[in-house]
Amino acid sequence: MSDPVLTPHSALVYLMVIVAASDSNMAGAEIDAMSNTVADLPAFRGYDRGKLLSAVRTCSDILQHGEGLETVLGLVNEALPAGLRDTAYAVACTVAISDGKVGQEEFRLLEMIRHVLDIDRLVAAAIERGVAALNRELPH
Repeated sequence: MSDPVLTPHSALVYLMVIVAASDSNMAGAEIDAMSNTVADLPAFRGYDRGKLLSAVRTCSDILQHGEGLETVLGLVNEALPAGLRDTAYAVACTVAISDGKVGQEEFRLLEMIRHVLDIDRLVAAAIERGVAALNRELPH
């Protein structure tokens, strides 16, 4: 068996990119969420943040081709170890909710990600609820 084309770190970045790009508009909040995730999550310890922009560009280039989304999901699936799949789904959910709303495109993409990563529906619901709770704002 050959080594995956992506590192687990790059796979997490690719997931964030496809979620941010799913509505054809990478909002500033989504870009901020990606940057903060890389800076703050223990899963990114040891990751050279200087590689982030390159990974974003490479993933974006792949998405421009006909089967780009399927290609990216296949690469992510191959690169992620089993113990990081729920983290990967949480990262995807974090980017999806970062602009304050989760649109239909993002819902469909999260469903695809759940399927590809083999995330149990109840586990996914718990992750979604936790991410939503962490991103709630105080009422004005």
